Amino acid sequence: MQKVVVLSGAGMSAESGLKTFRDTNGLWEGHDVMQVATPEGWKANQELVLRFYNERRKQLLEVLPNQGHFDLVKLEEAYDVHIITQNVDDLHERAGSSQVIHLHGELFKVRSCKDPSQVLEWKKDLRTGDLCPLGDQLRPHIVWFGEEVPLMEDAAHIISQADYIIIVGTSMQVYPAAGLITLAQPDAEVFFIDPAPSITQKKGLTILPERATTGVKKVVDTLLSK
Repeated sequence: MQKVVVLSGAGMSAESGLKTFRDTNGLWEGHDVMQVATPEGWKANQELVLRFYNERRKQLLEVLPNQGHFDLVKLEEAYDVHIITQNVDDLHERAGSSQVIHLHGELFKVRSCKDPSQVLEWKKDLRTGDLCPLGDQLRPHIVWFGEEVPLMEDAAHIISQADYIIIVGTSMQVYPAAGLITLAQPDAEVFFIDPAPSITQKKGLTILPERATTGVKKVVDTLLSK
């Protein structure tokens, strides 16, 4: 079975009505990224960080996967499909994708500040005083700026084996995730879906200058017809 690897970003979820975390001005929902997405921000104002992610969690509970998510699931009928996402939502899983790696963490999980391996499912508000089994404060299970990306090695291994790569909803300009594409096999066929593509055409690369849902459908149809 040939392997398809999907690299997805915020544009994949935007059509579900989920606001993208980071706006063009660098603010996340009106907050400086250093306040709500760094270890330093957590130390400085824990209440602000908890409130920020509680709002994001509530928003995620109100939206549904879009057609693009469901179309990617169809690929599993004929391919070994792995999704490597920069998104912290669970829309790929809710649509039915069976192999998903979240590089930047997951909104519906929290973890211990003392032991990162203590991870819990969590869909309600997280508050000061909510403790892990070890008795330490729980924090959002999100990879903040300045922190290591623990699943990067797994993602690198997966993409190095891909026959086809679909890049959707991400400009692939944020590192370390952006470096993944350099690990692809030279003969891997790449599809890049973006309304305003920032890359140029070359051999083995198909650029689809459109939004996620329409672009994904075209790529899925193409691959299923092979």
